[in-house]
Amino acid sequence: MITEPELVGEPGPDGPADVVSGFDRGPSAAGRRWRPGLLWAAAGAVVASAVWATAVFAYGVGGDRKPDPRGYRVESDSCAAVELKALAKAVGEPAAEPSTELDGIEHPALRRIRCTVDFTVAAVRAPDGAEASGWSTGYQASLTAELHRETDPRPEFEASSTLTEIDDVGVDRVERVPDLGDLAYLLIMEDESMRVQVVEGGAVVTLTLSSWMSPPDIDNGRGGLPGVVDQPEMLAYRGDLISDTREVMKALKAG
Repeated sequence: MITEPELVGEPGPDGPADVVSGFDRGPSAAGRRWRPGLLWAAAGAVVASAVWATAVFAYGVGGDRKPDPRGYRVESDSCAAVELKALAKAVGEPAAEPSTELDGIEHPALRRIRCTVDFTVAAVRAPDGAEASGWSTGYQASLTAELHRETDPRPEFEASSTLTEIDDVGVDRVERVPDLGDLAYLLIMEDESMRVQVVEGGAVVTLTLSSWMSPPDIDNGRGGLPGVVDQPEMLAYRGDLISDTREVMKALKAG
């Protein structure tokens, strides 16, 4: 069961952001008195204004209630700007340039791209490390970038952190990622893939890392069934995934 994500590396809750002070109780000019209804109406107006100002600051919503693009550019050619240097150093160089998937959206209200990067397949060493086991492993990174121009994506983004399943794969754990966009989560999936999800103004960026294993060819005349090797430990690349997500966000702004 997925619970409320824990805040990692952030201070605890502070006091209220705004405090409405009391009004003077002395006599008013010409002997007029404030009626209780007017007093509470005035206080309510002050609080409502403070709440709206806080929402504008926190959610990046402009005066017309549209999300702030924060300088992001999401176009059909944006995948070309994706460089996953940290992951390439950790799991192997990309086998080819990023490929753009065909389900992108180009609409006045929403821009979306999806692109994938396949990394070079590598042989897996035997448990003793002396020779290859016959197994091979590969990694794939998948990027989804959205730019919402009419509707603030943050409420829906926050709700996504409570999902227990995404694309028919169970969510094992959710962690808050500090100092990334307006709000960011790291999701550890039950198939051992990982994804970083970030919202900043009207932009939503998701970078996913998954892996696969391929067994050796079976020669029934000699080798029999191949020995089983362990799946790569994906959590070792958590920092690389977060680092590359940060760089992708910079590239989408520069592009």
